[in-house]
Amino acid sequence: MIPDTSSRIVYFDESAIKGISLPARFTFPFCYEPHALTRLATAELQQHLEARTDLDHNFGLEADHTGTPIGKMFGVLVVKDQDGRVGYLSAFSGKLAGSNDHDRFVPPVFDMLVEDSFFLQEQQVINSVNARVQQLRNDPEYVRLRKATEQATTEASVQIASFKAQLKNNKQDRKKQRGAQKAILSTEEYTNLEAHLIKHSLHDKHQLNLLVQQWDQRLDAYKADIARYENEIEHLKQERRERSSALQQQLFEQYVFLNRELQTKSLYDIFSSTVYEKPPAGAGECATPKLLQYAFLHGYHPLAMAEFWWGASPKSEIRQHGQFYPACSGKCKPILAHMLQGTALDDDPLLVNPGEGIELEIVYEDDYLVVVNKPSGLLSVPGVNISDSVYSRLKRSWNNIEPLIVHRLDMATSGLLIVAKTAEAHKQIQRQFLKRTVSKRYTALLSKSIKGNEGEINLPLRGDFYNRPLQLVCFEHGKKSVTRWQVVERQPNQTRVHFWPLTGRTHQLRMHAAHHQGLHAPIIGDDLYGTADKRLCLHAAFLAFDHPVTLERLTFEVVEDF
Repeated sequence: MIPDTSSRIVYFDESAIKGISLPARFTFPFCYEPHALTRLATAELQQHLEARTDLDHNFGLEADHTGTPIGKMFGVLVVKDQDGRVGYLSAFSGKLAGSNDHDRFVPPVFDMLVEDSFFLQEQQVINSVNARVQQLRNDPEYVRLRKATEQATTEASVQIASFKAQLKNNKQDRKKQRGAQKAILSTEEYTNLEAHLIKHSLHDKHQLNLLVQQWDQRLDAYKADIARYENEIEHLKQERRERSSALQQQLFEQYVFLNRELQTKSLYDIFSSTVYEKPPAGAGECATPKLLQYAFLHGYHPLAMAEFWWGASPKSEIRQHGQFYPACSGKCKPILAHMLQGTALDDDPLLVNPGEGIELEIVYEDDYLVVVNKPSGLLSVPGVNISDSVYSRLKRSWNNIEPLIVHRLDMATSGLLIVAKTAEAHKQIQRQFLKRTVSKRYTALLSKSIKGNEGEINLPLRGDFYNRPLQLVCFEHGKKSVTRWQVVERQPNQTRVHFWPLTGRTHQLRMHAAHHQGLHAPIIGDDLYGTADKRLCLHAAFLAFDHPVTLERLTFEVVEDF
């Protein structure tokens, strides 16, 4: 490699790239196979990262590391300069070691950390507001008042409850007196007794009212003193919200992105027309937008991009050290739509129907249902861009019968799928799925040798809002997801397993296989959570359920050889 000290570009040694053809079109950022030049650039950058000792950043790669490890996404952009020389630019997402400024890496689109920037100045003001809020919350008198109020509230509750219990006993005594004296007293005497008892009843109620008023007055005095603190705290919090909102809006306007024609668009304008309406946190800080911005500013022609993860796996996402990943869709897709406007891109693989021409095998069929062996690459139901599916094929062949999909398999997953022919059959079989009386077993080929022979994985899952259709492990908001597994066969660097999904979450088996708290071994061919291959080696091999009409137990098994 030949670094250019006047800029951040690293030129390839011509002998190293001899025979490698330049890409005709730019990489489609959201689903790609890295070009040979980006692989070469990535290898050089990773060697550079391994050799650098001045980066005060804990990637979690050292066995004796301390503190919280933070993996990082890096990116490379292969470019051609105005003289026709080919090199590459490097970038990282977010900040690295708390800074934006590092040799060899391109700067951010907007550096909010530059000395005396409006961001840092306003951040200092917001920090001072936070400090004042914290100071008030920790004020000894405020703490004393809150504690005294809490104690008084408890004491009042106990005393009032005790007094009410006494009044209840008094009422019962008066009732007994009425019953005992009515038969032996004259009418006049009983009338006098009744007046006396009523007087005592009214006295008890008056005493209770006095007690409640005394406590209310005492508590109101505490609350008035506390309110002086809390009103000031709420005023400061409102000021903080307003300052933070204004600062955020100012930041959105400072992030201005270029395209090849040097047309500009702010981050706010880019996201205002999306479903998000305003930019999500971290938008504009990813590697690829930084790289394209630097290239356009310096007159470089972008040829190809690639991003890879460096460091320990994060807690929620599936990220493997050194592995390539696409650009994120939620944060980057709207930005790159502007930045790559007018740029010829590789075809979007998601628009290609991999199931075209592959036969759909019917395993079982009667008047009420059909069981098919869905091939890998065929959708269960029509998608946004591809209509070819199990549903559409059955609908064409059934003429007037509407296929009712009981459950689904991912496009990349092959195997047994039930489709009902009548609404009642659909309802009855679906009820079995809800009651978990349907038996399902999957076979998968994992990309690593795993420890143990069997077990159960319990990792709650939720959708990644900003990166659909990916899933996240989330113990706070995720839905319960449980998978039982058993090793079937061990091969060099591979493991064949059986999976029994005890819940039915999106991408459950793929996530449980790939996540470091699961089996930490992505399924071979998993282009979302592992590495793409000829196909995803996941197959719904076994299915058993009760026939919706005859109630006979139906059992099916189809073996897939991968």
